[in-house]
Amino acid sequence: MKKSVLAIIITALFALPVFGADTIRIGVAGPHSGDLASYGIPSANAVEIVVDDINAKGGINGRKIEIIKMDDVCKPEQATNVAQKLVSEKVVAVVGHICSGATRTALSTYRDAKIITISPSATKTDLTTSMAYPNFYRTIGSDQLQAELMADFAVNKLKLKTFAVIHDKGDYGKDVAEFARAYLEKHGGRVKLFEGITPGAVDYSAIIQRINREKVDVVIYGGYHPEGSKIVSGMRKKGMKTIFISDDGLKDDTFIKVAGRYAEGVYATGPTDTTKLKLAQEAIAKHKSRFGSDPGAFYLNAYSAIMALTNAISKAGSTDYDAVGKALKTQWVETPLGKISFDAKGDAKGIGFSVFVVKNGRYAQVK
Repeated sequence: MKKSVLAIIITALFALPVFGADTIRIGVAGPHSGDLASYGIPSANAVEIVVDDINAKGGINGRKIEIIKMDDVCKPEQATNVAQKLVSEKVVAVVGHICSGATRTALSTYRDAKIITISPSATKTDLTTSMAYPNFYRTIGSDQLQAELMADFAVNKLKLKTFAVIHDKGDYGKDVAEFARAYLEKHGGRVKLFEGITPGAVDYSAIIQRINREKVDVVIYGGYHPEGSKIVSGMRKKGMKTIFISDDGLKDDTFIKVAGRYAEGVYATGPTDTTKLKLAQEAIAKHKSRFGSDPGAFYLNAYSAIMALTNAISKAGSTDYDAVGKALKTQWVETPLGKISFDAKGDAKGIGFSVFVVKNGRYAQVK
Protein backbone atom coordinates (compact mmCIF):
# COMPACT_ATOMS: atom_id res chain seq x y z
CA MET A 1 0.00 0.00 0.00
CA LYS A 2 2.78 2.41 0.93
CA LYS A 3 4.59 1.69 -2.31
CA SER A 4 1.42 2.45 -4.31
CA VAL A 5 0.94 5.78 -2.56
CA LEU A 6 4.57 6.69 -3.15
CA ALA A 7 4.24 5.77 -6.81
CA ILE A 8 1.17 8.00 -7.15
CA ILE A 9 2.98 10.92 -5.52
CA ILE A 10 6.01 10.51 -7.77
CA THR A 11 3.80 10.28 -10.84
CA ALA A 12 1.90 13.42 -9.82
CA LEU A 13 5.10 15.36 -9.26
CA PHE A 14 6.39 14.50 -12.72
CA ALA A 15 3.01 15.50 -14.19
CA LEU A 16 3.31 19.03 -12.81
CA PRO A 17 4.91 21.76 -14.95
CA VAL A 18 8.58 22.02 -14.16
CA PHE A 19 10.05 25.49 -14.26
CA GLY A 20 13.67 26.22 -13.69
CA ALA A 21 15.59 29.40 -13.15
CA ASP A 22 15.76 29.97 -16.89
CA THR A 23 12.03 30.25 -17.49
CA ILE A 24 10.53 33.33 -19.10
CA ARG A 25 8.22 34.78 -16.47
CA ILE A 26 5.17 36.64 -17.76
CA GLY A 27 2.64 38.34 -15.51
CA VAL A 28 -1.10 38.32 -16.18
CA ALA A 29 -2.92 41.12 -14.35
CA GLY A 30 -6.58 42.01 -14.31
CA PRO A 31 -9.87 41.48 -12.49
CA HIS A 32 -10.09 37.78 -11.74
CA SER A 33 -12.82 38.37 -9.18
CA GLY A 34 -15.52 40.99 -8.56
CA ASP A 35 -18.04 42.71 -10.84
CA LEU A 36 -15.62 42.99 -13.77
CA ALA A 37 -14.17 39.48 -13.65
CA SER A 38 -15.96 38.76 -16.93
CA TYR A 39 -13.29 40.94 -18.56
CA GLY A 40 -10.27 39.54 -16.75
CA ILE A 41 -10.86 35.80 -16.68
CA PRO A 42 -11.18 35.34 -20.47
CA SER A 43 -7.92 37.25 -20.89
CA ALA A 44 -6.14 35.03 -18.38
CA ASN A 45 -7.56 31.96 -20.14
CA ALA A 46 -6.21 33.21 -23.46
CA VAL A 47 -2.69 33.61 -22.09
CA GLU A 48 -2.83 30.17 -20.50
CA ILE A 49 -3.87 28.49 -23.77
CA VAL A 50 -1.21 30.18 -25.91
CA VAL A 51 1.57 29.64 -23.38
CA ASP A 52 0.71 25.97 -22.91
CA ASP A 53 0.85 25.50 -26.70
CA ILE A 54 4.26 27.16 -26.84
CA ASN A 55 5.61 25.17 -23.88
CA ALA A 56 4.36 21.94 -25.41
CA LYS A 57 6.49 22.71 -28.46
CA GLY A 58 9.59 23.32 -26.34
CA GLY A 59 9.15 26.96 -25.37
CA ILE A 60 10.82 29.99 -26.94
CA ASN A 61 14.37 29.33 -28.03
CA GLY A 62 14.43 26.41 -25.60
CA ARG A 63 13.05 28.36 -22.64
CA LYS A 64 9.68 27.52 -21.12
CA ILE A 65 7.24 30.27 -20.17
CA GLU A 66 5.92 30.60 -16.62
CA ILE A 67 2.70 32.55 -16.02
CA ILE A 68 2.12 34.50 -12.83
CA LYS A 69 -1.50 35.63 -12.46
CA MET A 70 -2.55 38.41 -10.12
CA ASP A 71 -5.98 39.90 -9.41
CA ASP A 72 -6.30 43.70 -9.33
CA VAL A 73 -10.15 43.70 -9.23
CA CYS A 74 -9.89 46.63 -11.68
CA LYS A 75 -9.11 48.89 -8.74
CA PRO A 76 -6.18 51.33 -9.13
CA GLU A 77 -5.02 50.97 -5.53
CA GLN A 78 -4.92 47.18 -5.90
CA ALA A 79 -3.18 47.49 -9.26
CA THR A 80 -0.28 49.31 -7.59
CA ASN A 81 0.27 46.36 -5.24
CA VAL A 82 -0.03 43.88 -8.11
CA ALA A 83 2.56 45.76 -10.16
CA GLN A 84 5.02 45.83 -7.28
CA LYS A 85 4.53 42.10 -6.67
CA LEU A 86 5.05 41.24 -10.33
CA VAL A 87 8.24 43.29 -10.39
CA SER A 88 9.46 41.40 -7.32
CA GLU A 89 8.59 38.14 -9.12
CA LYS A 90 10.99 39.24 -11.89
CA VAL A 91 8.53 39.00 -14.75
CA VAL A 92 9.90 40.23 -18.07
CA ALA A 93 6.51 41.34 -19.38
CA VAL A 94 2.88 41.69 -18.34
CA VAL A 95 -0.31 40.98 -20.27
CA GLY A 96 -2.81 43.40 -18.72
CA HIS A 97 -4.05 45.25 -16.92
CA ILE A 98 -7.68 45.31 -18.10
CA CYS A 99 -9.29 48.55 -16.89
CA SER A 100 -7.76 51.87 -17.91
CA GLY A 101 -7.57 53.28 -14.38
CA ALA A 102 -5.79 50.23 -13.02
CA THR A 103 -3.49 50.15 -16.04
CA ARG A 104 -2.49 53.79 -15.68
CA THR A 105 -1.73 53.35 -11.99
CA ALA A 106 0.46 50.30 -12.58
CA LEU A 107 2.30 51.51 -15.66
CA SER A 108 4.85 53.78 -14.00
CA THR A 109 6.02 50.87 -11.82
CA TYR A 110 6.51 48.69 -14.90
CA ARG A 111 8.15 51.55 -16.81
CA ASP A 112 10.69 52.18 -14.07
CA ALA A 113 11.47 48.43 -13.95
CA LYS A 114 11.64 48.26 -17.79
CA ILE A 115 8.84 45.73 -18.05
CA ILE A 116 6.86 45.62 -21.28
CA THR A 117 3.11 45.74 -20.73
CA ILE A 118 0.47 44.80 -23.32
CA SER A 119 -3.15 45.41 -22.48
CA PRO A 120 -5.99 43.76 -24.41
CA SER A 121 -8.51 46.35 -23.26
CA ALA A 122 -7.14 49.54 -21.68
CA THR A 123 -8.45 52.21 -24.06
CA LYS A 124 -7.75 55.50 -22.26
CA THR A 125 -6.40 57.63 -25.05
CA ASP A 126 -3.38 59.25 -23.44
CA LEU A 127 -1.89 55.95 -22.25
CA THR A 128 -0.19 55.98 -25.63
CA THR A 129 -0.56 59.52 -26.98
CA SER A 130 1.13 61.11 -23.94
CA MET A 131 4.27 59.08 -24.72
CA ALA A 132 4.74 58.85 -20.94
CA TYR A 133 4.82 55.05 -21.01
CA PRO A 134 7.23 53.77 -23.68
CA ASN A 135 6.80 50.30 -22.15
CA PHE A 136 3.04 50.23 -22.96
CA TYR A 137 1.33 48.54 -25.91
CA ARG A 138 -2.29 47.55 -26.52
CA THR A 139 -4.25 45.34 -28.88
CA ILE A 140 -7.32 47.56 -28.86
CA GLY A 141 -8.08 51.05 -30.13
CA SER A 142 -8.33 54.21 -28.01
CA ASP A 143 -11.29 55.88 -26.32
CA GLN A 144 -11.03 58.72 -28.82
CA LEU A 145 -11.54 56.30 -31.71
CA GLN A 146 -14.58 54.61 -30.20
CA ALA A 147 -16.09 57.85 -28.84
CA GLU A 148 -15.93 59.46 -32.26
CA LEU A 149 -17.40 56.31 -33.80
CA MET A 150 -20.29 56.40 -31.30
CA ALA A 151 -20.98 60.08 -31.93
CA ASP A 152 -20.65 59.79 -35.70
CA PHE A 153 -23.02 56.82 -35.70
CA ALA A 154 -25.60 58.80 -33.73
CA VAL A 155 -25.36 61.98 -35.83
CA ASN A 156 -24.85 60.64 -39.33
CA LYS A 157 -26.36 57.14 -39.25
CA LEU A 158 -29.27 57.55 -36.82
CA LYS A 159 -29.75 61.28 -37.62
CA LEU A 160 -30.14 62.23 -33.94
CA LYS A 161 -29.92 65.84 -32.74
CA THR A 162 -29.98 66.13 -28.94
CA PHE A 163 -27.78 64.27 -26.48
CA ALA A 164 -27.20 63.44 -22.84
CA VAL A 165 -23.59 62.38 -22.29
CA ILE A 166 -23.14 60.44 -19.04
CA HIS A 167 -20.00 58.94 -17.54
CA ASP A 168 -18.77 57.15 -14.41
CA LYS A 169 -16.09 59.77 -13.55
CA GLY A 170 -13.37 57.15 -14.08
CA ASP A 171 -10.27 57.29 -16.28
CA TYR A 172 -12.02 55.26 -18.93
CA GLY A 173 -15.65 56.40 -18.83
CA LYS A 174 -14.89 60.11 -18.58
CA ASP A 175 -12.34 59.85 -21.38
CA VAL A 176 -14.98 58.34 -23.67
CA ALA A 177 -17.57 60.94 -22.66
CA GLU A 178 -15.31 63.94 -23.19
CA PHE A 179 -14.22 62.82 -26.64
CA ALA A 180 -17.85 62.10 -27.59
CA ARG A 181 -18.96 65.54 -26.41
CA ALA A 182 -16.18 67.26 -28.34
CA TYR A 183 -17.10 65.41 -31.52
CA LEU A 184 -20.83 66.12 -31.12
CA GLU A 185 -20.31 69.84 -30.54
CA LYS A 186 -18.05 70.03 -33.58
CA HIS A 187 -20.48 68.19 -35.84
CA GLY A 188 -23.83 69.77 -35.02
CA GLY A 189 -25.05 67.64 -32.09
CA ARG A 190 -26.59 69.51 -29.15
CA VAL A 191 -25.38 68.21 -25.76
CA LYS A 192 -28.13 69.18 -23.30
CA LEU A 193 -26.69 67.23 -20.36
CA PHE A 194 -23.11 66.25 -19.46
CA GLU A 195 -22.96 64.54 -16.10
CA GLY A 196 -20.91 62.09 -14.04
CA ILE A 197 -22.47 59.39 -11.85
CA THR A 198 -21.17 57.57 -8.80
CA PRO A 199 -20.14 53.97 -9.55
CA GLY A 200 -21.61 51.31 -7.28
CA ALA A 201 -24.77 53.23 -6.37
CA VAL A 202 -27.91 51.22 -5.60
CA ASP A 203 -29.97 53.03 -8.21
CA TYR A 204 -29.63 55.93 -10.62
CA SER A 205 -33.12 57.38 -10.51
CA ALA A 206 -31.83 60.96 -10.10
CA ILE A 207 -29.83 60.96 -13.34
CA ILE A 208 -32.62 59.07 -15.12
CA GLN A 209 -35.09 61.78 -14.11
CA ARG A 210 -32.74 64.48 -15.42
CA ILE A 211 -32.37 62.65 -18.72
CA ASN A 212 -36.14 62.34 -18.94
CA ARG A 213 -36.65 66.05 -18.25
CA GLU A 214 -34.19 67.06 -20.98
CA LYS A 215 -36.12 64.94 -23.52
CA VAL A 216 -32.96 64.11 -25.46
CA ASP A 217 -32.88 61.81 -28.47
CA VAL A 218 -30.07 59.67 -27.15
CA VAL A 219 -27.90 58.89 -24.13
CA ILE A 220 -24.22 58.33 -24.77
CA TYR A 221 -22.68 56.56 -21.77
CA GLY A 222 -19.00 56.14 -20.94
CA GLY A 223 -18.38 53.42 -18.36
CA TYR A 224 -18.82 49.76 -17.47
CA HIS A 225 -21.74 47.34 -17.55
CA PRO A 226 -22.68 47.21 -13.82
CA GLU A 227 -23.77 50.87 -13.84
CA GLY A 228 -24.88 50.84 -17.49
CA SER A 229 -27.30 47.96 -16.91
CA LYS A 230 -28.92 49.78 -13.97
CA ILE A 231 -29.35 53.01 -15.96
CA VAL A 232 -30.81 51.25 -19.01
CA SER A 233 -33.16 49.12 -16.88
CA GLY A 234 -34.29 52.17 -14.91
CA MET A 235 -35.01 54.13 -18.08
CA ARG A 236 -37.02 51.34 -19.65
CA LYS A 237 -39.01 50.71 -16.47
CA LYS A 238 -40.09 54.35 -16.61
CA GLY A 239 -41.23 53.85 -20.17
CA MET A 240 -38.37 55.86 -21.69
CA LYS A 241 -37.52 54.77 -25.21
CA THR A 242 -34.48 57.08 -25.48
CA ILE A 243 -31.77 55.47 -27.59
CA PHE A 244 -28.78 54.29 -25.53
CA ILE A 245 -25.28 54.08 -26.97
CA SER A 246 -22.23 53.03 -24.98
CA ASP A 247 -18.69 51.74 -25.28
CA ASP A 248 -16.81 48.45 -25.06
CA GLY A 249 -17.27 48.58 -21.29
CA LEU A 250 -20.89 47.66 -21.99
CA LYS A 251 -20.28 45.26 -24.84
CA ASP A 252 -20.17 42.21 -22.66
CA ASP A 253 -22.63 39.34 -22.31
CA THR A 254 -22.89 40.13 -18.61
CA PHE A 255 -24.68 43.38 -19.50
CA ILE A 256 -27.29 41.42 -21.47
CA LYS A 257 -27.72 38.86 -18.68
CA VAL A 258 -28.21 41.57 -16.05
CA ALA A 259 -30.37 43.98 -18.07
CA GLY A 260 -32.39 41.14 -19.61
CA ARG A 261 -35.12 42.30 -21.98
CA TYR A 262 -34.20 45.92 -21.31
CA ALA A 263 -30.91 45.35 -23.13
CA GLU A 264 -32.69 44.91 -26.47
CA GLY A 265 -31.86 47.70 -28.91
CA VAL A 266 -28.91 49.07 -26.93
CA TYR A 267 -25.90 50.02 -29.06
CA ALA A 268 -22.27 49.58 -27.99
CA THR A 269 -18.92 49.91 -29.67
CA GLY A 270 -16.37 47.11 -29.47
CA PRO A 271 -13.46 45.55 -31.32
CA THR A 272 -14.45 44.74 -34.90
CA ASP A 273 -15.74 41.19 -35.25
CA THR A 274 -12.92 38.99 -36.58
CA THR A 275 -14.45 35.64 -35.60
CA LYS A 276 -14.55 34.48 -39.21
CA LEU A 277 -10.75 34.48 -39.36
CA LYS A 278 -9.21 31.01 -39.14
CA LEU A 279 -6.98 31.88 -36.18
CA ALA A 280 -9.96 33.36 -34.31
CA GLN A 281 -12.03 30.25 -34.88
CA GLU A 282 -9.17 28.07 -33.68
CA ALA A 283 -8.71 30.21 -30.57
CA ILE A 284 -12.42 30.09 -29.74
CA ALA A 285 -12.52 26.31 -30.28
CA LYS A 286 -9.61 25.86 -27.88
CA HIS A 287 -11.44 27.84 -25.19
CA LYS A 288 -14.60 25.79 -25.62
CA SER A 289 -12.64 22.55 -25.50
CA ARG A 290 -10.61 23.48 -22.44
CA PHE A 291 -13.06 25.52 -20.37
CA GLY A 292 -16.38 24.25 -21.70
CA SER A 293 -17.71 27.70 -22.48
CA ASP A 294 -17.65 30.49 -25.02
CA PRO A 295 -14.85 32.99 -24.40
CA GLY A 296 -15.89 36.36 -23.03
CA ALA A 297 -14.96 39.94 -23.78
CA PHE A 298 -11.39 40.76 -24.85
CA TYR A 299 -10.44 37.09 -25.18
CA LEU A 300 -9.24 37.49 -28.78
CA ASN A 301 -7.48 40.75 -27.87
CA ALA A 302 -5.61 38.97 -25.05
CA TYR A 303 -4.89 35.98 -27.27
CA SER A 304 -3.38 38.36 -29.83
CA ALA A 305 -1.43 40.23 -27.15
CA ILE A 306 0.36 37.12 -25.88
CA MET A 307 0.96 35.96 -29.47
CA ALA A 308 2.53 39.31 -30.35
CA LEU A 309 4.60 39.34 -27.18
CA THR A 310 5.95 35.80 -27.53
CA ASN A 311 6.62 36.38 -31.23
CA ALA A 312 8.64 39.49 -30.35
CA ILE A 313 10.66 37.60 -27.72
CA SER A 314 11.34 34.89 -30.26
CA LYS A 315 12.37 37.35 -32.99
CA ALA A 316 14.51 39.34 -30.55
CA GLY A 317 16.26 36.17 -29.46
CA SER A 318 16.11 37.33 -25.84
CA THR A 319 13.92 39.03 -23.26
CA ASP A 320 15.97 42.23 -23.42
CA TYR A 321 13.60 45.18 -22.98
CA ASP A 322 14.88 47.23 -25.92
CA ALA A 323 15.16 44.26 -28.26
CA VAL A 324 11.63 43.03 -27.55
CA GLY A 325 10.24 46.55 -27.88
CA LYS A 326 11.94 46.96 -31.24
CA ALA A 327 10.53 43.63 -32.43
CA LEU A 328 7.00 44.60 -31.38
CA LYS A 329 7.27 47.72 -33.55
CA THR A 330 8.95 46.17 -36.56
CA GLN A 331 7.54 42.65 -36.79
CA TRP A 332 4.06 41.82 -38.06
CA VAL A 333 2.33 38.78 -36.65
CA GLU A 334 -0.83 36.89 -37.65
CA THR A 335 -3.31 36.83 -34.78
CA PRO A 336 -7.04 36.22 -34.21
CA LEU A 337 -7.48 39.98 -34.76
CA GLY A 338 -5.71 39.81 -38.12
CA LYS A 339 -2.15 40.75 -38.98
CA ILE A 340 -0.90 43.30 -36.44
CA SER A 341 2.15 45.27 -35.41
CA PHE A 342 2.58 48.34 -33.19
CA ASP A 343 3.24 51.98 -34.02
CA ALA A 344 5.76 54.23 -32.29
CA LYS A 345 3.25 55.09 -29.54
CA GLY A 346 2.38 51.46 -28.79
CA ASP A 347 -1.03 51.33 -30.49
CA ALA A 348 -1.75 48.23 -32.55
CA LYS A 349 -1.82 48.71 -36.31
CA GLY A 350 -4.41 46.67 -38.19
CA ILE A 351 -7.27 46.76 -35.66
CA GLY A 352 -10.44 48.82 -35.26
CA PHE A 353 -13.84 49.35 -33.61
CA SER A 354 -17.36 48.70 -34.89
CA VAL A 355 -20.88 49.41 -33.63
CA PHE A 356 -22.96 46.52 -32.25
CA VAL A 357 -26.62 46.30 -31.23
CA VAL A 358 -28.34 43.90 -28.83
CA LYS A 359 -30.75 41.86 -30.91
CA ASN A 360 -32.58 38.75 -29.66
CA GLY A 361 -30.34 38.54 -26.61
CA ARG A 362 -27.02 38.78 -28.43
CA TYR A 363 -24.73 41.51 -29.70
CA ALA A 364 -24.79 41.77 -33.50
CA GLN A 365 -22.43 43.96 -35.50
CA VAL A 366 -24.23 46.79 -37.28
CA LYS A 367 -23.52 46.71 -40.99
